[in-house]
Amino acid sequence: MYKNISILTDVQVAQLQDLYQYAWWAKERTLDDIWQMLNNTDYIFGICESDSKKLIAFARVLSDRTYRAIVFDVVVAADYRHQGLGSLLLEQIISHPELSKVECIQLFCLTEMMPFYEKLGFVRAEQSLLVRQRLIPS
Repeated sequence: MYKNISILTDVQVAQLQDLYQYAWWAKERTLDDIWQMLNNTDYIFGICESDSKKLIAFARVLSDRTYRAIVFDVVVAADYRHQGLGSLLLEQIISHPELSKVECIQLFCLTEMMPFYEKLGFVRAEQSLLVRQRLIPS
């Protein structure tokens, strides 16, 4: 039914760009930027249909493999939501042989998504967050 993948084909990278259209935070990502992002990502977690190999869920992780890892871009295709695929992605990340040894795995999410991640063992951090973003011209 589904297959876990850690490398995306060219077709799946294009499908990832389609998946990003479901996410308000990623709608403007270009295919070139996505390729660059993937080339500089430590760990890729994908779920595709077994037969068609269509990418239907995706997440990625950056890590120093000792102290910190940060989860980015957890996204599931609209037609496949509420089937446990988001949980499956996070379970793959948490149980990954290298990432399971990391002291702290972080992620940022909307407030309404916190209960989902808390069920998977994430807790609300009691620390301040500072962010510096590059302004992107319109």
